[in-house]
Amino acid sequence: MAFVDEVTVRAYAGKGGNGVVRWLRSQGKAQGGPAGGDGGRGGDVILEGVRDLSALNYYRYEKEFRAEAGKPGESELRHGAKGASIVLKVPIGTVARVEATNRVYEILEEGTQMTVLHGGDGGKGNARFKGSTNQNPFQQTDGKPGEGGGIELTLKIIADAGLVGMPNAGKSTLLNALTRTKAKTGSYAFTTLEPNLGDFNGHLIADIPGLIEGASEGKGLGTRFLKHAERTKIIVHLVSAELDDPSSAYRKVRKELDSFGHGLSDKPELLVLSKVDLVPEEQWRERCAQLAEEAKKEIVPLSSERPELCDAFAARLIDFLKSYGV
Repeated sequence: MAFVDEVTVRAYAGKGGNGVVRWLRSQGKAQGGPAGGDGGRGGDVILEGVRDLSALNYYRYEKEFRAEAGKPGESELRHGAKGASIVLKVPIGTVARVEATNRVYEILEEGTQMTVLHGGDGGKGNARFKGSTNQNPFQQTDGKPGEGGGIELTLKIIADAGLVGMPNAGKSTLLNALTRTKAKTGSYAFTTLEPNLGDFNGHLIADIPGLIEGASEGKGLGTRFLKHAERTKIIVHLVSAELDDPSSAYRKVRKELDSFGHGLSDKPELLVLSKVDLVPEEQWRERCAQLAEEAKKEIVPLSSERPELCDAFAARLIDFLKSYGV
């Protein structure tokens, strides 16, 4: 099943129940004082955070949801029951925007519930209208409609570290090595068509699909996946040692991160020269030095075929995460 991280649903909170005209019956009279109760409030539309990152898949085909209307008032001043609310489950990290009001909600923790559409107020029964000049009112009011309309749901994955880089930089291979995730790998561009996640010593690692020039403007896989880097605590930036000019590839990805904004340019970055097993050692060491000069940062060499380099990288990643309180 395709990974769904953006979807729009239509949801409607319940209408309030109507107030009613009712009368007390006492002492043999056919009609006593006013006794009509108020209508119940309509049910709300509520979002609840869950750990299932595929939760938005459900809304690919189920697009419309309605909370229950409030019940009408009853006799003997009894109010109608509140309508049942409807709860839509969304992955933690989901941003919801209500189209009609432009209100924005963020679901950041499992079990968090947020009311995004409010049910309508119940109408007033005739008992509410009794006064010194109106002892037997026949007035009542109908319940008010609930809020409703489109809700845009956008998932922005919350991860401790996000793997970024050009296509074929080795991100999925690294994720597989670190976390035993079975992310698809290959020797062609855009092997990864959706974010992959894995657990590394209690840290959530996200493989963000490959970036190209213009991604921040929507080219290639575009901003659809850049947004997933927004909430990562650190960035692990992979540059392939196969490239004749790794510094150029580094600059291109940094430009896209900086252009996209949303704080990406300020995130701590661990820079990795990947696939060093595919070029002679003298060559990859020279490219490592070039990249260090360009980025003014430490460069960690890496190869999935060399266990000692994988172990050294894993240890460095743990230290890097700890140094930023992750």
